[in-house]
Amino acid sequence: MNPSSLHADCFMCGLEQSEETAVVFQDPLWSGELVPGYDVPGWFVLRARRHAERITGLDDAELASFGRRARDLVAAVTEVTGAPATYLMVFGENHPHFHALVTARDEQVPADRRSGDILRLRTERADPEAAARLVPAVRRAYERLAGSDAYPLPA
Repeated sequence: MNPSSLHADCFMCGLEQSEETAVVFQDPLWSGELVPGYDVPGWFVLRARRHAERITGLDDAELASFGRRARDLVAAVTEVTGAPATYLMVFGENHPHFHALVTARDEQVPADRRSGDILRLRTERADPEAAARLVPAVRRAYERLAGSDAYPLPA
C-alpha cells in the first residue's frame, strides 16, 4: 500500500493500521474487517485500501474486483452467522471513502430494525468481543469461498 494514496484525516484510511485480528482479508485493493464503532457481531466493512470517494472514485481495477470481493465477504458472513439476510450497504456520508457495510441480520431482529433501520443496532447491539470472536471463522470461510470454484465465472 502506497502511503501517499491515503488521507491522514480519513477514518477509513486509518484502518490500514487495524490489528490483524480484526482483518478478514486484505489484497492490494480491498480490505474486509471489523470497524470500531460498528462492532456488532456479524458486521464487517469492505473498503478500498486507497482513498477513493464514492463509487465514481474507484479505478478500473477496483471496479472490476469489487463485486467479487463483496459477494465473497457477504457469503462468508452469511455462512458463519447463519443469518437469513445479510445486507450490503453503501452510504459514504459520514466517512467519504468508498466502503460498504456488510450486516448480518438474524431472526431475532425485530421488523422495525430491518432494512435500512438495521443501522439503529449499531449502538443497541454493539459487542466488540463477540464481533472479534467471529473474525477467524469468517476469515476461513472467506478464504475457502474466494479461492474456490463455488461461483464459476461464465465462459
